[in-house]
Amino acid sequence: MIDIQGKPATDREAVARGSVRMSRPAIEALSSGKLPKGDALAAARLAGVLAAKRTPDLIPLCHPIPISYVGIEFDVAVDRGEVGIEATARAHAPTGVEIEALTAVAVAALTIHDMCKMIDPAAEIARIHVVRKSGGKSGAWERPES
Repeated sequence: MIDIQGKPATDREAVARGSVRMSRPAIEALSSGKLPKGDALAAARLAGVLAAKRTPDLIPLCHPIPISYVGIEFDVAVDRGEVGIEATARAHAPTGVEIEALTAVAVAALTIHDMCKMIDPAAEIARIHVVRKSGGKSGAWERPES
């Protein structure tokens, strides 16, 4: 584990994104609230927030930090058969919150997959990545468009 004792605490923020791709019947059931397991987006939002708070329990050598905010938004695109997921994590800490934001997206995506798998067992979790981060010695960073 890296020693962060001497680093000053600063306001940190990270935004991560990912998506879940699925069949037309699955995305229609999700978007209309007719999944057999219930409201996938509400469950995924809660699961993602809880996961972000538990990141040090899941990722070896990840520092526990005082997370002040985790927000998760979804973009359901029925025409593309895709649910976009974006998580924002914030903290006033001596180390960043990128892993917390990534963990929130990953667990939200896993929750959506779990709740849709009865309709589409081939649903696919795709392209989980950091979009931008700020705070700390290195300052702001934003992923170049790819």
